Amino acid sequence: MFPSRASVVSPSQLKAMLSNRNVQLFDVRNPDEYQGGHIPQAVNLPLDTVEESLKLPPESFKQKFEVKAPGKDDDNIVFNCRTGVRSGEALAIAHQMGFHRARHLKGGYVAWVEQEGN
Repeated sequence: MFPSRASVVSPSQLKAMLSNRNVQLFDVRNPDEYQGGHIPQAVNLPLDTVEESLKLPPESFKQKFEVKAPGKDDDNIVFNCRTGVRSGEALAIAHQMGFHRARHLKGGYVAWVEQEGN
């Protein structure tokens, strides 16, 4: 089950969301990949922990990730990975859990670096 087109954010859309500080960006790559370079403001939430992390009580989520826990009605949740495959999987998990407005970055970090150069 792959996300619909409405569930996709382009690098330029993400850049606008970041500049407005209106995004909850979760990088679902492994910690070593994340440490090797990531989009500014992205929080590392490895794919194999997405479901359990999104089930955490808000206080526990904030304590663990140092950001506000995403809400099921939030429309600014974006997942990213290297090329968009794992973030699509994370998005499917989030949608199944009721985060129906969550989206993911089309083309992932590779597309971001190509467009933004960082």
